[in-house]
Amino acid sequence: MIIQRFLFAFIVLVFSGLPVLGQANATLRGTVTLGETGKPVHHVLITILQLKRSVDTDEAGKYQFTDVPPGRYDVVAHLDRIPDSVKSIDVTAGAEATLDFRIDLAGIREQVTVTATGTEQSLSSSIQSVDVLGSVELAKKSPVSLGEALDGELGVAKRSFGPGTARPVIRGFDGDRVLVLQDGNRVGGLGFESGDHAEPVDVLTVERVEIVKGPATLLYGSNAIGGVVNTISGHDSPHHGANGYITGLGSTNSAQAGGSAGFEFGTQRWLVWGNAGGQRSGDYDTPIGKVQNSFSREISSAAGFGFYPEKAFFSFNYNFNKRRYGIPFDPNEPDPEIVELNPRRHSVELRGGFRENPSFVQAGTFSVQYNNYTHAEIESLTGELGTQFKNNTTTYQGIFDQRKIGHLSGRFGFWGSHRDFSAAGEEALAPPTKHKTFAVFGLQNLDFEKVALQFGARLETNRYRPEATEARGLLPDRNFTGFSGAAGIRVNTWNGGALVANYSHSYRAPSLEELYNFGPHPGNLAFEIGDPNLVRERGNGLDFGVRHSSRRLRFEANGFYYRIKDFVFLAPTGDVEDGLIVANYDQGGTRYAGTEARFETQFHPAVWLNLGLDHVNAELTETNTPLPRIPPLRVRAGLELRFKSLLLNPEIVMANRQDRLFPTETPTAGYAVANLSGSYLIAGQHRAHIIAFNFFNMGDTLYRNHLSFIKQFAPEMGRGFRVTYTLRFF
Repeated sequence: MIIQRFLFAFIVLVFSGLPVLGQANATLRGTVTLGETGKPVHHVLITILQLKRSVDTDEAGKYQFTDVPPGRYDVVAHLDRIPDSVKSIDVTAGAEATLDFRIDLAGIREQVTVTATGTEQSLSSSIQSVDVLGSVELAKKSPVSLGEALDGELGVAKRSFGPGTARPVIRGFDGDRVLVLQDGNRVGGLGFESGDHAEPVDVLTVERVEIVKGPATLLYGSNAIGGVVNTISGHDSPHHGANGYITGLGSTNSAQAGGSAGFEFGTQRWLVWGNAGGQRSGDYDTPIGKVQNSFSREISSAAGFGFYPEKAFFSFNYNFNKRRYGIPFDPNEPDPEIVELNPRRHSVELRGGFRENPSFVQAGTFSVQYNNYTHAEIESLTGELGTQFKNNTTTYQGIFDQRKIGHLSGRFGFWGSHRDFSAAGEEALAPPTKHKTFAVFGLQNLDFEKVALQFGARLETNRYRPEATEARGLLPDRNFTGFSGAAGIRVNTWNGGALVANYSHSYRAPSLEELYNFGPHPGNLAFEIGDPNLVRERGNGLDFGVRHSSRRLRFEANGFYYRIKDFVFLAPTGDVEDGLIVANYDQGGTRYAGTEARFETQFHPAVWLNLGLDHVNAELTETNTPLPRIPPLRVRAGLELRFKSLLLNPEIVMANRQDRLFPTETPTAGYAVANLSGSYLIAGQHRAHIIAFNFFNMGDTLYRNHLSFIKQFAPEMGRGFRVTYTLRFF
């Protein structure tokens, strides 16, 4: 495989052509201003993505690059916690080029992603389907949990056991098939294994969230076949001086209140940062009353530093997150169990590397991360501890960037992890287990003027070593090794338009829980029986889409079709144990098919129409049985209204009735919900005041989320008004 890869690269090098020698380079300069005010902004990081060169703006908001080779480039203006602005420009040999930027808080714009390929690129250049949410958009939504914050994004729904537990579901994929990351690393929590477990990420403190849909196994792991959610905190490059933010929020529904603050201070080679936040919310209101025990509490903090000499870098970062939230209960039960959870996470990361190396390997990044995660289930009335979970993980990786030669560029690397899991108590379903993973991967790009090609592969091995227990004895060790591969193409068809297509072959090893669980699991509403003889999942998928982006019109339409062999699912047996349905972890063939589309057009310079639609159809192919918790057809229609520094976004969200049901499910009625969100900017040269608000469920509509484990007695949140204030200084 390695020999074939290098042979392919050599052939491409020979026939793709080398850069033309002897051409005079150019100068690129410009000015950055803030919003409608037109005031210059300093300390904005300007980056030429293809060249990986960056400079800061000065006090007058001006920047300049010299010695820029001729060519077409994507240039991004980045200011912490404010959405990026991206523009393309053709640089002519020996000429001076000018490219000015205006940074806005929100609205329709081109942005940058790092998650799709592991390196910065504009969204329009990405072959994968990617969405990016900035801190202002996140603040408008409920930041109690990651699932609540992302619910409603194109192709994204939420699995829920109450607000504090909500986790994103991408294209109908859930659990161990959706990977949640923080700055490209795994968070080390247990949100994937149970409906009542939360992801230990404070949405208030992140700069942005990137959502990559479809199989994303190549860079991040075999359990990302549904997609990747990457929360990004920034702190990647040094800058002169200090910047930071202070945020506060409040909501009428659930008496939600919270805040966070953070800073960066940099010199030419050093950068120091820190942030802290906390929030609380009570039991939330619905049109039929409060949902009892739906409260949530959270505190978090992070600190670190980085050293960035000319051709190397090193950084250290520490994260802490602690929560306490309730699990809603059915008030009609005669003697309900009232339970709270208290997850806590410590995370330490060391990262370093080199860059601008003159050899074939141009740059390299190495990282080691340790996550210490614990949580316990607590009886609310007595304070008695129930089941206690520990999940300690250590991950390491090395990623190497190749020097671009002709049209060919790429990266390759290795990744490994060691997971030490244990549980004690009534819901200690799996024995203490060591889980080791190691993988090698590569991603190659061929970028021509009208066509871009991408090829990738990942070879991964997973080893499970359970310990013997008195109750179950010694369970068998399991080893899994599998290959994942992908090929994609983007064809620029017309001015601003492109066609994209991706083929992927995916592999996923069964999870520890699917292999070894045995016992009552209220968090999944089942008495689970794992199967240590499960085999690996193997899937083939096709994504295809059309995109267009111009000054007055943007649209994107995607279709996807996946077939997965030996798909692992909970199959009910018809028996009942401890009041729960007995279900075996079984395997069968599945098919996922669906579509996503968005359409945005300008009626007037201050008025945009925004439309969106997503739909998933998934079933077991042998019996044509629908899979559980698949979101229904959903449509969104809204406007973007801008008047100077005021932005308004009225919208209506409609979902169809879901009556394609797994045997253990009940149908969910359709609904229509009206919302009004917006933001207002008061800008100065060195600071900006940002007021964001969201008047949600304005009609106090009674509706239920089909993906909720407790939808029968816990409908979604009723009418409420949330406001967020942020002071951003720079």
